[in-house]
Amino acid sequence: MINYLLSISLIFFIPVCVSSQEIIEQKNNVQHLISETNNISISDRVVPEIEMTKVPLRAMIYSAILPGAGQFYNESYWKIPVIGALGGYFVYGIVNNNNKANDFGEKYVRSQTSSNPEGDPTLKASRDFYNSQRDNFIIYLSITYLVNIIDAYVDAHLYDFDVSDDSSVKLNPGFGKINFSVSF
Repeated sequence: MINYLLSISLIFFIPVCVSSQEIIEQKNNVQHLISETNNISISDRVVPEIEMTKVPLRAMIYSAILPGAGQFYNESYWKIPVIGALGGYFVYGIVNNNNKANDFGEKYVRSQTSSNPEGDPTLKASRDFYNSQRDNFIIYLSITYLVNIIDAYVDAHLYDFDVSDDSSVKLNPGFGKINFSVSF
């Protein structure tokens, strides 16, 4: 099961890393095109450089290794018990349904006789039901694991996002051009 979860996390982890690099390359291409079309250099513009406090990839790796560790890294402490409770509940559901499926499976095998080779159909239906429930809980646990990783990644990106009430819009007319700026 651990191999299954690791393979699923890698399926989602690699495209996120690749798409992040593509976004950076696209941003550089757009800035280059803008500077060429407007015949101004990027150094003429005042663009504040934002240095991120948290590294999103690090938060993602922490959460992939130990669910909730990325949230701890991002200082989103209230999310850790939520992830732990959901993970614990789903693991309990997997174990409980697996035990019940095994019990009903053994009873079903014992109900098969030479006179009744099909066995008790209610025992077979119960075994199949609990197998299905176990599989559903595995899916729920996998989704929780992936959401945990995605949440850590997004939370690290938004860690430095300013949510203060100070927001303003300015319109600065100049010679031959109009500058529009929004500040938060």
